[in-house]
Amino acid sequence: MGIIRLIIDLYIFVIILDTILSFLPQYRHLSWVSTVRKAADFTLRPIRKQMPADLPFDFSPLVAIILLKLFIAIF
Repeated sequence: MGIIRLIIDLYIFVIILDTILSFLPQYRHLSWVSTVRKAADFTLRPIRKQMPADLPFDFSPLVAIILLKLFIAIF
């Protein structure tokens, strides 16, 4: 179970890194930023589709992190 927790914690780090990088437009053209974006969008895109479009902020990273932490806590 420790390896699964480690993988989920690393993925949460990727989501947080993607969120921070979205506020820094000067790094958008770098290849590793594109890789981080693709990895985070794997989980965030379905959550964004379920959330209302008129929200003032993108709350999908917060929802994803909460769901992943709940998954860790349950198992």
